[in-house]
Amino acid sequence: MKKKFVFKKLKKFNNARLGKISTSRGHIDTPVFMPVGTIANVKAMFPENIIQTNSKIILCNTYHLMLRPGEKILKKFGGVHKFMNCKLPILTDSGGYQVWSLAKLKKIEEKGIKFRSHIDGKLLYLTPENCIKFQQNIGSDIIMVLDECTDYNITKKKAEKSLGLTLRWAKRCKKVFNKKSSALFGIVQGAKYEDLRIKCALSLQELEFDGYAIGGLSVGEDQKEMLRILEKTVPCLPDDKPRYLMGVGMPSDILKAVACGIDMFDCVLPTRLGRNGLAFTTSGIINIRNSKYKKDKSMLDKNLNCPASKNYSKAYIHHLFKCNEILGLMILSWHNVFYYQNFMSRIRESIKNNKFDKFYKNYFKYESKRKRK
Repeated sequence: MKKKFVFKKLKKFNNARLGKISTSRGHIDTPVFMPVGTIANVKAMFPENIIQTNSKIILCNTYHLMLRPGEKILKKFGGVHKFMNCKLPILTDSGGYQVWSLAKLKKIEEKGIKFRSHIDGKLLYLTPENCIKFQQNIGSDIIMVLDECTDYNITKKKAEKSLGLTLRWAKRCKKVFNKKSSALFGIVQGAKYEDLRIKCALSLQELEFDGYAIGGLSVGEDQKEMLRILEKTVPCLPDDKPRYLMGVGMPSDILKAVACGIDMFDCVLPTRLGRNGLAFTTSGIINIRNSKYKKDKSMLDKNLNCPASKNYSKAYIHHLFKCNEILGLMILSWHNVFYYQNFMSRIRESIKNNKFDKFYKNYFKYESKRKRK
């Protein structure tokens, strides 16, 4: 029998937490960053490269996988892991955000979401029941409930109505969920309203999910706003369950969220920025397209033990981007994901050694100096 999903909190430094998630496909040290493989691939990366970045879990998306390749094909291959040759645990987002941001002519009602595909205009229906069943049928290790994602600045009346629907959908998701070896996470919504966020968190806690995500952030609000919501929401979540901040983000956002007690993160930034010529380095973000790198013999980052970081000169990668060669995108995507995983490893080590406060202060002290240059 496959091993049950388990979260164990190992250590705490103020609100920052060191933990371990156990799944049937492996262990995940937290705080953790999950590279985004929306349509069953992390863009511009081989599965083998993802392993080499020390990533322990990736994220795929229900909305996109339902559209392409579809449930029949994924089941024929024995699930999404075998389809994409991924040996890591996979978390699948429910698709609510994608319907909100991508789908055409969507209609949200009690039963679910009626929408037209952004690909071919086909009319589709996403309900709490078929959302959960799809994720289970493709073998997801961590399954997200269907929620309604809203604009951050909607009126309180609309936010209250949406929250009620999200909570009713969460109950339906829990009812249809067949635990087996996977886990089910609830999602906290409530837009910018602290009281609604608190209400949602406490209501979801009563349903006893395996973990709790905070959604509806990183949708245009500034960092100060994000932290305001986190500081009010996180204390209302169970201490013995993992906490996941969806869609965040920049390293500075991640570090501040860890200080609030968040355990899990995902974001497209490392690969998206990499494909556009931006590299995260221990000396700051660089734009490899800049002409100053045309003759630069130095490596991307001598402090990172990654083939993409230390085996290619900045001049060579600059050349690849100028020539629109795909290899350039692949090198920077690989490098950036490694940078993120190294960053998370340093965070975990600082919590383990009771030095998180020092790590935190040093990071932002360096950031402020870099911005003044």
